Amino acid sequence: MVSPKDLAKRFPDDFQFGVATAAYQIEGAVAEDGRKPSIWDAFSKMPGRVYKGHTGDVACDHYHRWEDDLDLIRSLGVDAYRFSIAWPRILPDGRGQVNEKGLDFYDRLIDGMVARGLKVYPTLYHWDLPLMLAGDGGWTARSTAEAFADYAAIVVRRLGDRMDALATINEPWCICHLSHLYGIHAPGEKSPEAFAAAVHTLNLAHGLGVQAARSERADLPMGIVLNAYSIYPATDRPEDKAAAQRAFTFHNGVFFEPLFEGAYPADFLTAFGTSMDIREGDLDTISQPLDWWGLNYYTPWRVREDSDLEADYPQAVAVPPNEAVPVTDIGWEVFSPGLSDLLKDLHARYSLPDCYITENGACYNDEPVDGVIDDKGRIDYLAAHFGAIADAREAGVPVRGYFLWSLMDNFEWAEGYRMRFGIVHVDYDSQVRTPKASALWYRALLVAR
Repeated sequence: MVSPKDLAKRFPDDFQFGVATAAYQIEGAVAEDGRKPSIWDAFSKMPGRVYKGHTGDVACDHYHRWEDDLDLIRSLGVDAYRFSIAWPRILPDGRGQVNEKGLDFYDRLIDGMVARGLKVYPTLYHWDLPLMLAGDGGWTARSTAEAFADYAAIVVRRLGDRMDALATINEPWCICHLSHLYGIHAPGEKSPEAFAAAVHTLNLAHGLGVQAARSERADLPMGIVLNAYSIYPATDRPEDKAAAQRAFTFHNGVFFEPLFEGAYPADFLTAFGTSMDIREGDLDTISQPLDWWGLNYYTPWRVREDSDLEADYPQAVAVPPNEAVPVTDIGWEVFSPGLSDLLKDLHARYSLPDCYITENGACYNDEPVDGVIDDKGRIDYLAAHFGAIADAREAGVPVRGYFLWSLMDNFEWAEGYRMRFGIVHVDYDSQVRTPKASALWYRALLVAR
């Protein structure tokens, strides 16, 4: 394995290194200081939706421990912290009355970051939709995009003066595909019609959110975070290669093309357009220029043609890794070239601004042994993926920074607390934080710059 010092040499002095979290996964305090429920509060309490009925009610108790957590971040030697703002704390009903205590919390948090010399990279939406908006249709309803724009303006008006960059939405793929088509995430729908409606609402919300934020602070660098997939055909058969291209369009193109080209893929519209409320001017709103974009990458997909002639678009089936392929504890294939391949492919296909790796990391569920968490698998994963990012940079891709997922173990959505992505171990009973070997490795890399 390459040493941290040698890896550090492959990145320029102005390359930003950070860590990332999300509000519902770490904050807890779901009923404090005026916050009302989100769709994840409701979803996690439905029997059978989340592993062992785990919820984000307490999570990592970050709402009360944020000062110590910022000290922990600072101790790692990182430049920046990526976090999300909880919409239900700011507008408990999704729109209408502003909850000043919610804004006060993020005021304190951001001031604490600035005081510690950490750059501030918030995300406006990381899946915790105010539950009241679900009654209007949630992300299937155009009104939610309009409510998001109002929320964006309120946040930027109060907090934008200390932000270094702002992301509108985290991973629209998860909100659309996982949440409305596959039923795995909140609100748990399995509806092609709801999925298609959500795709356009999310894209529109992003565009309206950018406009609203820029109306408050024209100089604030605006972007979006996309979990694009590195998709490979399972074989060299022409049918599988064609399936891989359709899968790319279905999973990636439905966001990249409207955002960066001002149009939806034609075959996607053929399959789903009748369920999308696309109005005149929408694509101009969606495709306004961005200052940056974020890529979240964990694992590749390998697909083959779906031989069922009645199969829905994209007529592609994911092929699971075989037993010889290394996987993380959540079962995801480890393949670092997928990251560099994807970066080069996306920047060749589209005219994209500067890129940040906004999430990258691995699930290894190592527990303390005599107070030490020796997560060598995570270190190997990170080292390989840093190398892949350096490869992409050397090939001309403008990657400007990296945020490791995650600062600490947390509520891993439908997997509850059984899957651990953190470089800091959290004992959920005592809330004790213990840096893992990977945290020490990451700090060594940063010190070596």
